[in-house]
Parts: sequence; C-alpha cells; structure tokens
Amino acid sequence: MAELRKIHASAVPAAMERAERYRLLNEPREAESICRDVLEVVPDHQEAIQTLLLSLTDQFERDLRTMRSEASELLPRISSEYERTYFQGVICERAGKALLCAGYPKPAIYDAVNEAMDLYAQAIDKAPAGDDEAILRWNTCVRMIERHALCPACQAEHEMEIESFDDEVPHR
Repeated sequence: MAELRKIHASAVPAAMERAERYRLLNEPREAESICRDVLEVVPDHQEAIQTLLLSLTDQFERDLRTMRSEASELLPRISSEYERTYFQGVICERAGKALLCAGYPKPAIYDAVNEAMDLYAQAIDKAPAGDDEAILRWNTCVRMIERHALCPACQAEHEMEIESFDDEVPHR
C-alpha cells in the first residue's frame, strides 16, 4: 500500500482554501482528506479542525454513527470555549437533519434539534461581540421544528392518543 505524503507547511493556506472550495462543491470527502493532511503538518490548526468537523457533518446522511463520533472527537481540540460549544450544536443540528432525511420518528429528530438549541443558547452567551452565528443557527432550528411539526416524545404520544380517540368518537 502506498504511504501518505506530507504537504509543506508553506502550502497550508492554499490547502485550506482548496478544502473550503471542496466543501462548497459538496465534496466533503475531499475536504476531509485535505484537512487531515494539514493537521499532519500543523496539529492545532484551528481552521483545519473546524473545517474537518464540518466536512464530517456534511457526511452524516451517508454514515451518521461513525461520522458523528469522529466529529465529536474533534471538539476538545477546538481552543475557544465559544466555538467548541457552537460546533457541538452544529453536530447535533446536522444529526437531526440526517435523521429527518432518513425518515426517523419526529421525537428522535426533535431531541437532536432541541439539544442543538440548548448548545446554541450557551454559545450565544459566550459569543464575541458582533458574532451572531449561534443566533442564526438557533433560528434555523426553530424553523425546522415548526416546518416539520417536530415535538418531544410525550407530546407526540399525546397527539397520537388524541388522533386515535378522534377516530373512535362518532362525529355529528
């Protein structure tokens, strides 16, 4: 088997531009590979860690369990407490989206999205002035819950009971 080759430290900025481009072209595996190459040369490169995390979350629909685990393992390597909390929320939000696309029950999706919202709320409190990214993600979660009528398990069970009760009661 061929061995991986290390990139030059001077090539890191161009490699990171390329990784972002591959993410935008919806080619997360290529972006993931580039970020791993950068991290071999500069292990604490924050942009590479975050882009790798995002590249892994881009692949949740393909393999949620493995990719979520790998993305979560990157969190301790993020130096900023705010960004660590924010990206933990991103992982949960994107897991919820993957569950939605896979047709999972609404309460499971709600739980993931609600967890993301809890993390975004924490991130909002830690955000630097002028950084409203966590607010934007929070609002996206609220809209997803509304659009797909997501609700917690107990509420979903209650709604099912009401629906079955309505079916049994003769309407006049």
